[in-house]
Amino acid sequence: MPNNKPFPVEVEAGKTYYWCTCGKTANEPLCNGAHKDSEKVPLPFKAEASETRYFCGCKKSKNPPFCDGTHSM
Repeated sequence: MPNNKPFPVEVEAGKTYYWCTCGKTANEPLCNGAHKDSEKVPLPFKAEASETRYFCGCKKSKNPPFCDGTHSM
């Protein structure tokens, strides 16, 4: 379910992550396959560095999959 806060995720360089776009995942902000009954598909992100990235929780970011503060507006 979408959430009005960013999700900090420790990402590993070279690994691909799939950001949930449907809001049905039980593994926010990452996809767990719950979109299967919708037209939504997850958005892939390949990490270039091992670091903390802040994934969007509200699903309204203009810079998906990352939080851009839209939830605060």
